[in-house]
Amino acid sequence: MVTPPPAAPRPPGELGGPSQAHRVALVSSSYFPHPGGVEQHVRSVAGELRARGHDVVVWTVDRGEGLGVQIIDGVEVRYLPTPLPARSLRAGLRFLLAFPAAARAWWRAYRDFAPSVLHVQCFGPNGLYAVLLGQLTRTPLVVTSHGETFADDHRVFDQSALIRTGMRRALRSADVVTGCSQVVLDDLRDRFGFEGGRVIPNGVALSAPAVALASSTAGCVFAVGRLEHMKGFDLLLEAFAVANLPSGTRLVIGGAGAVRSSLERRARELALGDRLHLTGRLGADEVAAHMASAAVVVVPSRKEAFGLVVLEAWRAGAPVIVTSHGGPADLVTDGETGLVVDPEDADALARALELMVRDRATAERLREAGRVAVRAFTWSRVAEQYESCYDSGFAA
Repeated sequence: MVTPPPAAPRPPGELGGPSQAHRVALVSSSYFPHPGGVEQHVRSVAGELRARGHDVVVWTVDRGEGLGVQIIDGVEVRYLPTPLPARSLRAGLRFLLAFPAAARAWWRAYRDFAPSVLHVQCFGPNGLYAVLLGQLTRTPLVVTSHGETFADDHRVFDQSALIRTGMRRALRSADVVTGCSQVVLDDLRDRFGFEGGRVIPNGVALSAPAVALASSTAGCVFAVGRLEHMKGFDLLLEAFAVANLPSGTRLVIGGAGAVRSSLERRARELALGDRLHLTGRLGADEVAAHMASAAVVVVPSRKEAFGLVVLEAWRAGAPVIVTSHGGPADLVTDGETGLVVDPEDADALARALELMVRDRATAERLREAGRVAVRAFTWSRVAEQYESCYDSGFAA
């Protein structure tokens, strides 16, 4: 959906605008129309930076869909080719044939916009091209990691020496490095030897659209995300099966992905019948409706970089149970703004489900605490922190 541009940006230095305007190229691993946390992060940040008086474009990976150049939310988005070399002779020849056109496309994008900063969001092929472009043009570089080094089911960083080497070079050459959580920066230290960095979290739009409550989710246990191994929905399924919950309590999981068939098979083995409902991919309004109707929202990931679902659940007024592995454990204070549980401990997760579903007083207390906690996580605050990186990170 291409929407009209937002209100005209504020002049620098006025009405809380920046002291210095920047020309920011947000170089994202993925973008609309594809769903996901990185896509949402970059789209929201682009709008906020523009509203604060900066010139902003988005450069993202062309997946062969021929999207070209579009205007989305008033921001120019270029879908750029990112061919990479490979070991086989045939793949190497394809790269040699494709690279000149890709290099020209990236150079045209740079020439047409003349950015004062290249900001890589989630390092992948996009990062390799941005680093090369930044070194050739001596343009300041910001690298923001979203947990792609460990939260990818395809294990790109384990399998591709090129991507690993490119990340090390990016971390060495970047003027500023940020991560969406401390666990992300810790992984950059442990796997790539990078010390330092700054945590800039995700945000959420506090003014969520008004939604009709999803009657099919009323009183249910709800989870949402890509149906992939790392997200741990199979762990939630095991805990749900042994939890002592009121009869009729359903487990509703939203999202699409590779493990759907295995979840359905395991549900049959556990004789859950119609107690499990896999909705398929959900739009943002549908997610909000399901959360607002649910008894509890669960983030059962084996490892999670941040946990945008937590912010969305807090905003919707849903109590949360989150994984102890990764970013959500830093967001949620156990027993105060939610429950923090090791999802690989089926009994512990089952007890947490029982508490949330059966103890209404506890659920209501955590629900209200979440509504307060989410106010600290606005996109405006995220953009302001990036802006401070741009202002201070490039001083000669």
